Amino acid sequence: MQLDLHKTRAETPEPGWTSEKHVLHDRVVTFPDSPGYTAEQLAKEKRLRQQLLALSIAVSTHPYWEAPSLQKVVDARMALKHVHERPRTRRRNWAGMRLTNRH
Repeated sequence: MQLDLHKTRAETPEPGWTSEKHVLHDRVVTFPDSPGYTAEQLAKEKRLRQQLLALSIAVSTHPYWEAPSLQKVVDARMALKHVHERPRTRRRNWAGMRLTNRH
């Protein structure tokens, strides 16, 4: 969808043009005339833009992006402040083997 929306063609008919000769090289680039969008392309672009807007709204309003409650933030910060005071427990790696606590 993104690629379809960003194709290099002018929506309205535009004349072609040639770039100037640049100082550090002799390359001259010529761009052809753009015939503009057909009625079918205009309809497709409108449909894609509406779909993009709907998807953007769905993503940005997803519950994942909601802020946690203030109480949860305070509780989490307080827990982090005192994490060093807890007794260390034996940890296990992904295979279930015990890991030693080395300092």
